[in-house]
Amino acid sequence: MRVCVLGAGAIGGLIGTRLAAAGVETSALARGATLAALRAHGWRAESGDRLITATVRASADPAELGEQDLVILAVKAHSMPSVASVIGPLLGPQTMLLTAMNGVPWWFFDGFGGPCQGRHLDSVDPGGVIAAAIPVRHVIGGVVHVNCSVPEPGVIRHHHGTGLIVGEPDHSDSARVRALAGVLEAGGFEVSVSARIHADVWYKLWGNMTVNPVSVLTGATADLIVGDDLVRAFCEAAMREAQEIGARIGCPIAESPGDRNKLTRKLGAARTSMLQDAVAGRPLELDALVGAVREIGAAVGVPSPATDALHGLTRLYARVAGLTPS
Repeated sequence: MRVCVLGAGAIGGLIGTRLAAAGVETSALARGATLAALRAHGWRAESGDRLITATVRASADPAELGEQDLVILAVKAHSMPSVASVIGPLLGPQTMLLTAMNGVPWWFFDGFGGPCQGRHLDSVDPGGVIAAAIPVRHVIGGVVHVNCSVPEPGVIRHHHGTGLIVGEPDHSDSARVRALAGVLEAGGFEVSVSARIHADVWYKLWGNMTVNPVSVLTGATADLIVGDDLVRAFCEAAMREAQEIGARIGCPIAESPGDRNKLTRKLGAARTSMLQDAVAGRPLELDALVGAVREIGAAVGVPSPATDALHGLTRLYARVAGLTPS
């Protein structure tokens, strides 16, 4: 299987390193310091006291890499319009595209969503350019339960977690998704094949739609956020709104926000990916995590005052700090 990682940062870099170390032919579409590091040193990932290294073909030109069997899309959601403009040469008729991303993806309501089925979300796909460039037939949905960071370009530090959930957007148990699961398992990941990938995406969103932006506003790690009574109560108010919205679109959640935050406590003093981006001066992945919830809530008639406040405060912070996507 020919595998190309598009977005060789924390998650994409770890997946690419592990697959290459397991003997999979990998390439990476990258640029700048990351491209230079990959060309000079190959894949590098620190896991515990081990440094995993492997070779990779790295390029800034997708035409040079050519059609792939699998593209692992591990970019931030706000980078997707620019990705859509260059991804074409990587996609052949049978190419799988695994979306290893946070938040609501552009394909979410293609054939799913009850009252929102077929709905276009401006918050995640402005102008519909992503859907036009990447037909949903290529897509396999993914949910990542892994925590990594990038201490320097081309070096991944794996902190904890190896869980990946993959599933077809049409909820079928296809041969290709089983083949994908096998490849990822060979790379040392704990893989679940889901028949309800939309619900899995929404559940992951439910946990990080509050902790991520609050971490940016406060600089706090996950344990401090859920450990503060007032902050936790605010987060849980927003989570209840998202829970009601999810129920309207076919993604019900049986747990309470308090139940979910017990899992967040287990992360300990973890820095969210959004806080890592803010500290590094990178744009914030806000619309796919919070803006999309507001947009869907408005479409199904669920008020979202706590989510609105969280989105407004974080959006203003990003604007003042220069962390708004261009």
